Amino acid sequence: MHKLSTLAAALAVGSLISLPVLAADEAPAEAAAATKPAAAKSKGGGVFATVNGVAIPQSAADAFISEQKAQGAPEGAELRNAVREELIRRELLAQEAKKKGLDKQAAIAIQADLARQAIYVRAFIQDYVKKHPISDETLKADYDKIKAQLGGSEYKTRHILVEKEDDAKAIIAKLKGGAKFEDLAKQSKDPGSKDNGGDLGWGSPANYVKPFADALTKLQKGKFSETPVKTEFGYHVILQEDARPLTPPPFDAIKPQLAQRAQQQQIEKMVNDLRSKAKVE
Repeated sequence: MHKLSTLAAALAVGSLISLPVLAADEAPAEAAAATKPAAAKSKGGGVFATVNGVAIPQSAADAFISEQKAQGAPEGAELRNAVREELIRRELLAQEAKKKGLDKQAAIAIQADLARQAIYVRAFIQDYVKKHPISDETLKADYDKIKAQLGGSEYKTRHILVEKEDDAKAIIAKLKGGAKFEDLAKQSKDPGSKDNGGDLGWGSPANYVKPFADALTKLQKGKFSETPVKTEFGYHVILQEDARPLTPPPFDAIKPQLAQRAQQQQIEKMVNDLRSKAKVE
């Protein structure tokens, strides 16, 4: 029995449960070529392997190898052999599926259409991103904008959130009477902080909704808000425990995240533009 190397075994296990990795513009052609005799030639330049008389086009193997290399697999004979074994196994299983008539089942045909559609979508997005690169000037402008939004200080904050204004006023009265903020925070309706004394940790005012941020920045260190602060979530009693200068990370350190964010926004805008122009019934 043929023995796979470690790489081949790992590739087979991981790939047999995933979608075929084919270049989007070649997927339909390769699917058609795979049903023709071994003498058939794919537009990729030849036949990679033949399984029971069915050709696996070289272009499919090339695409698969490129995908594995992009994921970190080392170039070499071991990778090529692993891909060969994987594509042979796939073809064998596909042939068995067709013998059982699975390719004629409506639900499976729909899944195949969705998989093909996903390949087109991925290829289009990759092509769009390649043709619409984000400039360093744009990323730097985004960086400066975010820095300005964050402000020059960050605060260590606690809060107590309640439903009614009168409840907030009652809490403020107890605080003025000497009650501990941490103890009163147990009645907060904020599940993320109520069991931790209302602690929100260190954060920029930009992390909070505007009424909360405005009230927080007006407080002095160690002081709590003496009037309830209303937001869309309810009424807050806010304690500013401490403040310190905010030092954002340098541009180069977060440039990859900025680029990813900008690309996502660019793609979202493109999709929204297409959606607005589409005739949908």
